[in-house]
Amino acid sequence: MLRSLCLAMFLLAGPAFAQDREQTLADIRQELTVLYVEIQKLKRELSTTGSPGVAVGGATMLDRLNTIEAELQRLTSTTEELTNRVNRVVQDGTNRIGDLEFRLVELEGGDLGQLGETTTLGGDTGLPPVAVITPQGGGQGAELAVGEQADFDAAKAAYDAGSYESAVIQFATFTESYTGGPLTAEAHFWRGKSLSALGNTSGAARAYLESFSGAPSGDIAPQALLELGLSLDTLGQADEACLMLSEVTGRFPTSDASLEAQTARVDMGCV
Repeated sequence: MLRSLCLAMFLLAGPAFAQDREQTLADIRQELTVLYVEIQKLKRELSTTGSPGVAVGGATMLDRLNTIEAELQRLTSTTEELTNRVNRVVQDGTNRIGDLEFRLVELEGGDLGQLGETTTLGGDTGLPPVAVITPQGGGQGAELAVGEQADFDAAKAAYDAGSYESAVIQFATFTESYTGGPLTAEAHFWRGKSLSALGNTSGAARAYLESFSGAPSGDIAPQALLELGLSLDTLGQADEACLMLSEVTGRFPTSDASLEAQTARVDMGCV
């Protein structure tokens, strides 16, 4: 499976992939160093900058109580915003380091199959999640950030209305804002569908690949892999398309996508 995905990414990336392969080990290690420096900058945000500047004076007890309540609301809102920001930075940093580790092992000729899961930057803080809600569907119990469901629904509504260019922009913004969220893989998938509707098959294929690789066991994974195979066929990559479609049946034999993949393989004359 890993070989198949790597092959697909190579075919889709083209010259850009070849350029990445020209990076030296020193270049990649330098990137890692830069990432760790950025994490240290984030840690400095946990340090106070001086004495508190909250004034809780007032003519009456009620005035002081109202002032305290307003300040608590402001601090709660600020804390939620900063927490979500740090979580996104940590997730993005973890993903980038995982990619760099992959390239390091590849360049050094190591065994890619021995790569484990990348340790989350900063480790487990032990803090409870802040400002989250339960997804309305398809999230399998995962937690959504405030506004995440609404933003996804708005992008999907644009797709359903045939506003594909708007849908592409909204889904792209969504995946950047909620990197690693429970709806991110689905957002990549629908971004792919939107691009496909606009005739951008190459961009759609990349979006389907991102959808599948981000959640290879998720609910949308079978359909994403199917669409990737069909897109490769449209791009004239028949052998790779057959390979992707066979992976659909191999990984998700009882899914509806598996039946579609088998039919497509027959129509394409796959061996």
